[in-house]
Amino acid sequence: MQQLNLKDIPRVRTMSKEDFVRNHLKPQRPVVIEKLTEDWKAYHKWNLEYIKEVAGDKTVPLYDDRPVKHDEGFNQAHAEMKMADYVDLLKSKPTNFRIFLYNILSEVPVLQGDFKFPKLGMRLIKGLPMMFFGGTDSRVFMHYDIDFTNILHFHFHGKKRCIIFPPDQSKFLYRVPHSLIAREDIDFTSPDFEKWPALKQAQGYVCELNHGEMLYMPEGYWHFMHYLTPGFSISLRSYPRKLKNLGKALYNLGFMRYYDNYMRRKKGQDWIDYKNQQAVIRTHKKLGIKG
Repeated sequence: MQQLNLKDIPRVRTMSKEDFVRNHLKPQRPVVIEKLTEDWKAYHKWNLEYIKEVAGDKTVPLYDDRPVKHDEGFNQAHAEMKMADYVDLLKSKPTNFRIFLYNILSEVPVLQGDFKFPKLGMRLIKGLPMMFFGGTDSRVFMHYDIDFTNILHFHFHGKKRCIIFPPDQSKFLYRVPHSLIAREDIDFTSPDFEKWPALKQAQGYVCELNHGEMLYMPEGYWHFMHYLTPGFSISLRSYPRKLKNLGKALYNLGFMRYYDNYMRRKKGQDWIDYKNQQAVIRTHKKLGIKG
């Protein structure tokens, strides 16, 4: 089995605001903080049964791992289900269905009192705490976030493996142009280096998040999430600190996603196929890889 070149993300039990700003936020270095949530109600209450109890009647959008299609909109859901039924599904068997970018402030207000906004020297966006759910062996394709925010990613109920890459590794990841993703047919758990030779040069990081642990992902970091058990996470975020990344975020939000949707409507599947071909052509050309 072929393996990516990954270093373990540093782990600490706790960290002061000063140490976090100096050693991670300013230099943009990832870290796992294990005990940041111990004084949250969520640390003791949040599990799948509790979510079923407080949000079971909510209809939730579901996503799976099917390739992007030309006739689907930007981040368009693939199915819907009552949260209670979804939790039962997660607990009964592996499933590819995931919940993605679920805004708990508006959808399940009772959960607002269960978590806190950590004081780590970041101006967290109070209106955008997003939740993510996944079943055993479900995977979130390699991507970076459209808004280039700094992300505090907290995991609950079970275990999740996170593979991340700094923005300067984009040239090795077969980035699909006019999008936020790498080639979706790359298995980042065991990549085929004969088919994707540029990946051999990529330098990234890995961690496994357990209940209550937090991963800090700096702005623009690529991330691939692999749910090892059923579980869910919440992300808190702050605006990009670097002006260059703020500009990229505004471009993505104000132009790129609309242009991509326009080209999907105009060119259909040919546009998707073209972008996937260009991901390989541009990557290999930039790195001088033949074939």
